[in-house]
Amino acid sequence: MSITVNGLDELKKLAGSDLGTSEWIEITQERINTFADATGDHQWIHVDPEKAAEGPFGAPIAHGYLTLSLFIPLFTELLDVQGVTTKVNYGLNKVRFPSPVKVGSRIRLVGRLAEVEEVPGGVQITVDGTIEIEGGTKPAAVLRSLSRFYA
Repeated sequence: MSITVNGLDELKKLAGSDLGTSEWIEITQERINTFADATGDHQWIHVDPEKAAEGPFGAPIAHGYLTLSLFIPLFTELLDVQGVTTKVNYGLNKVRFPSPVKVGSRIRLVGRLAEVEEVPGGVQITVDGTIEIEGGTKPAAVLRSLSRFYA
């Protein structure tokens, strides 16, 4: 369930808060292939199910950057900031991929609003995110994301 805030002052009050957990989404071979086409990364471990079945993970795995790219749609399930003119991704301070995401797996985001800092014309938020794999013992990704919201 999404937390909705209206404006920067309400957003500032959420600093240090847990944002909850997104819904699960499935990582399909079609999604992996589409990402491979978009990026030009057609390594067999991602796009060749037969060869990947004999590889180190026993199945095709998602690109790490595909998993990372899903942070934004998953994050928008957690926090909706209204009453601002502009929302931009500002970058990442840390990203790790502790466990591969096999085709057919489901992932979700657990988020925490670690910091809210003022910047000229708006605020910058720092979100600690963990992308979990359903039934997994290690997360698919652990990251610290920066976004800016302008009044």
